[in-house]
Amino acid sequence: MTQQPDTPDDPAAQRPAPRSDPWKGLSAVMAATLLLEAIVVLLAIPVVGAVGGGLTPLSLGYLIGLAAVLILLAGLQRRYWAIWANLGVQAVLLAGVVVYPGVGFIGVLFTAVWVLIAYLRTEVRHRQEQGLPPPGPPPD
Repeated sequence: MTQQPDTPDDPAAQRPAPRSDPWKGLSAVMAATLLLEAIVVLLAIPVVGAVGGGLTPLSLGYLIGLAAVLILLAGLQRRYWAIWANLGVQAVLLAGVVVYPGVGFIGVLFTAVWVLIAYLRTEVRHRQEQGLPPPGPPPD
Protein backbone atom coordinates (compact mmCIF):
# COMPACT_ATOMS: atom_id res chain seq x y z
CA MET A 1 0.00 0.00 0.00
CA THR A 2 1.48 3.32 -1.05
CA GLN A 3 0.94 6.49 0.85
CA GLN A 4 -0.36 9.55 -0.95
CA PRO A 5 1.91 12.61 -0.74
CA ASP A 6 0.58 15.52 1.27
CA THR A 7 -1.36 17.95 -0.82
CA PRO A 8 -1.31 21.72 -0.26
CA ASP A 9 -4.94 21.49 0.85
CA ASP A 10 -4.03 19.10 3.65
CA PRO A 11 -3.96 21.08 6.97
CA ALA A 12 -1.19 18.83 8.30
CA ALA A 13 1.06 19.79 5.38
CA GLN A 14 0.56 23.51 6.06
CA ARG A 15 1.52 23.39 9.75
CA PRO A 16 5.14 24.26 10.52
CA ALA A 17 7.23 21.64 12.27
CA PRO A 18 7.20 22.12 16.05
CA ARG A 19 10.24 23.91 17.43
CA SER A 20 12.44 21.92 19.74
CA ASP A 21 12.83 23.15 23.29
CA PRO A 22 16.57 23.72 23.93
CA TRP A 23 16.06 23.71 27.72
CA LYS A 24 14.45 20.28 27.64
CA GLY A 25 17.40 18.93 25.67
CA LEU A 26 19.92 20.61 27.95
CA SER A 27 18.33 19.25 31.10
CA ALA A 28 18.44 15.75 29.57
CA VAL A 29 22.14 16.19 28.78
CA MET A 30 22.81 17.38 32.33
CA ALA A 31 20.89 14.45 33.85
CA ALA A 32 22.74 11.95 31.66
CA THR A 33 26.07 13.54 32.60
CA LEU A 34 25.26 13.22 36.29
CA LEU A 35 24.32 9.56 35.88
CA LEU A 36 27.55 8.88 34.01
CA GLU A 37 29.46 10.69 36.72
CA ALA A 38 27.77 8.56 39.40
CA ILE A 39 28.76 5.39 37.55
CA VAL A 40 32.38 6.55 37.29
CA VAL A 41 32.44 7.39 41.02
CA LEU A 42 31.06 3.94 41.86
CA LEU A 43 33.67 2.34 39.59
CA ALA A 44 36.33 4.08 41.67
CA ILE A 45 35.43 1.94 44.71
CA PRO A 46 37.37 -1.18 43.64
CA VAL A 47 40.27 0.98 42.46
CA VAL A 48 40.53 2.76 45.81
CA GLY A 49 40.28 -0.62 47.55
CA ALA A 50 42.98 -2.30 45.46
CA VAL A 51 45.40 0.46 44.49
CA GLY A 52 44.73 3.20 46.99
CA GLY A 53 45.27 3.00 50.71
CA GLY A 54 42.39 0.56 50.97
CA LEU A 55 38.76 1.22 51.64
CA THR A 56 37.94 2.70 54.99
CA PRO A 57 34.40 3.29 56.21
CA LEU A 58 34.97 7.00 55.59
CA SER A 59 36.21 6.61 51.99
CA LEU A 60 33.50 4.08 51.15
CA GLY A 61 30.83 6.33 52.66
CA TYR A 62 32.20 9.30 50.72
CA LEU A 63 32.12 7.49 47.36
CA ILE A 64 28.70 5.88 47.84
CA GLY A 65 27.22 9.06 49.31
CA LEU A 66 28.56 11.16 46.45
CA ALA A 67 27.15 8.73 43.89
CA ALA A 68 23.76 8.86 45.64
CA VAL A 69 23.77 12.69 45.58
CA LEU A 70 24.65 12.66 41.87
CA ILE A 71 21.79 10.26 41.12
CA LEU A 72 19.34 12.38 43.13
CA LEU A 73 20.49 15.54 41.36
CA ALA A 74 19.89 13.87 38.00
CA GLY A 75 16.17 13.97 38.74
CA LEU A 76 16.20 17.69 39.53
CA GLN A 77 17.65 19.06 36.32
CA ARG A 78 14.53 21.03 35.34
CA ARG A 79 15.01 23.34 38.31
CA TYR A 80 16.54 26.77 37.63
CA TRP A 81 19.23 26.22 40.28
CA ALA A 82 20.29 22.78 39.02
CA ILE A 83 23.34 23.98 37.09
CA TRP A 84 24.69 25.69 40.21
CA ALA A 85 24.13 22.57 42.32
CA ASN A 86 25.90 20.52 39.64
CA LEU A 87 28.88 22.88 39.68
CA GLY A 88 28.88 22.88 43.49
CA VAL A 89 28.98 19.10 43.76
CA GLN A 90 32.10 19.17 41.58
CA ALA A 91 33.93 20.84 44.48
CA VAL A 92 32.97 17.87 46.64
CA LEU A 93 34.30 15.52 43.97
CA LEU A 94 37.53 17.51 43.66
CA ALA A 95 37.99 17.12 47.43
CA GLY A 96 38.11 13.37 46.76
CA VAL A 97 41.82 13.77 46.11
CA VAL A 98 42.09 13.16 49.87
CA VAL A 99 40.56 9.70 49.40
CA TYR A 100 42.71 8.84 46.38
CA PRO A 101 44.41 11.03 43.76
CA GLY A 102 42.48 9.23 40.99
CA VAL A 103 39.20 10.45 42.46
CA GLY A 104 40.54 13.99 42.31
CA PHE A 105 41.43 13.39 38.66
CA ILE A 106 37.84 12.29 38.02
CA GLY A 107 36.81 15.56 39.64
CA VAL A 108 39.04 17.56 37.31
CA LEU A 109 37.62 15.83 34.22
CA PHE A 110 33.99 16.25 35.22
CA THR A 111 34.53 19.84 36.36
CA ALA A 112 35.76 20.60 32.84
CA VAL A 113 32.64 18.93 31.40
CA TRP A 114 30.37 20.98 33.68
CA VAL A 115 32.15 24.22 32.81
CA LEU A 116 31.53 23.40 29.13
CA ILE A 117 27.85 22.66 29.82
CA ALA A 118 27.50 25.94 31.74
CA TYR A 119 29.09 27.78 28.81
CA LEU A 120 26.69 26.16 26.33
CA ARG A 121 23.76 27.04 28.60
CA THR A 122 24.91 30.67 28.65
CA GLU A 123 25.18 30.71 24.86
CA VAL A 124 21.66 29.33 24.41
CA ARG A 125 20.27 31.89 26.86
CA HIS A 126 22.16 34.67 25.05
CA ARG A 127 20.74 33.57 21.68
CA GLN A 128 17.21 33.51 23.11
CA GLU A 129 17.60 37.02 24.50
CA GLN A 130 18.65 38.21 21.05
CA GLY A 131 15.67 36.48 19.46
CA LEU A 132 17.83 34.07 17.49
CA PRO A 133 16.85 30.42 16.99
CA PRO A 134 18.61 27.86 19.16
CA PRO A 135 21.71 26.30 17.64
CA GLY A 136 21.10 23.20 15.61
CA PRO A 137 20.17 22.12 12.13
CA PRO A 138 18.21 24.67 10.12
CA PRO A 139 14.47 24.03 9.80
CA ASP A 140 13.32 22.35 6.58
